[in-house]
Amino acid sequence: MKFVLQLGFASYRHYMDIAREAERAGWDSLSMPDSLFYPKATESDYPYADTEAIRGYLEQSEFIEPFVAMASMAAVTTRLRFYPGVLKVPVRQPLILAKSLTSLAVMSGGRISLGAGLSPWKEDFVYNGVNFDKRGEIMDECIEILRAAMGGDFFEYHGRHFEFGPLRMRPVPEHPVPILIGGHSKPALRRAARLGDGWASANTDVETLRSLVSQLNGFRAEYGSLDRTDYEIHGIDFSARTLDDFRRLRDLGLTHAGLVPWDMKCGPNDKLAQLDAIRRFGDEVIGRMD
Repeated sequence: MKFVLQLGFASYRHYMDIAREAERAGWDSLSMPDSLFYPKATESDYPYADTEAIRGYLEQSEFIEPFVAMASMAAVTTRLRFYPGVLKVPVRQPLILAKSLTSLAVMSGGRISLGAGLSPWKEDFVYNGVNFDKRGEIMDECIEILRAAMGGDFFEYHGRHFEFGPLRMRPVPEHPVPILIGGHSKPALRRAARLGDGWASANTDVETLRSLVSQLNGFRAEYGSLDRTDYEIHGIDFSARTLDDFRRLRDLGLTHAGLVPWDMKCGPNDKLAQLDAIRRFGDEVIGRMD
């Protein structure tokens, strides 16, 4: 199993130092959150935690556009992979998103994945002129367009929500960017099994993860992706701390475990404590994982 450092509780001011240290310590990937703006009021409930607690976190946090963050960290590393966990795909114009994604994949030497999600906040859609009620359909079309664009050949698209004539993008990466579908709902799990190269969870507990992975694998069997040896399953259980904890997650079927290695009492600007925690986790867990 590989390890993903979650950057949601770190300051963007330290991203490059964190990336360098994570690479030295043996981490596989870094993942950062995506938040376009903070609406003063919302009609939505957050599905994975208490809405007011999450709203408080969002109001106080500073978010860098993931493509900018990933490009900055890729420039100071050579092996580490990066992905947004997860990017709000349907609220972005898919051809512009495809250009950003392919460009970054090429410039980073293929060290990018795309964590792809819907966004739980209705305002992300409404304020960007995107139909909230059709978000699932729009998501599917965006993924189809991204995959076609990464092929490098001429293609055209005629869908319910996007329509354009023959075009191609150059350059494109040698290998298509893996797309990890996020979400815990049955439609999200189906989408991950049907369209994804992997699945990414939000924070949850071990038993919920066990159930979600079982459901995912059932849908993978239905859609013919269960035999894919390159399929990635990214899970987050913030209660996991010890080597045995992560071995249990591996035994659930996770290929990648996401976590914040420092104590949550550590402030986002406490860079020295964060770097020390990254190193210690590398020694105590990553280096001993069999």
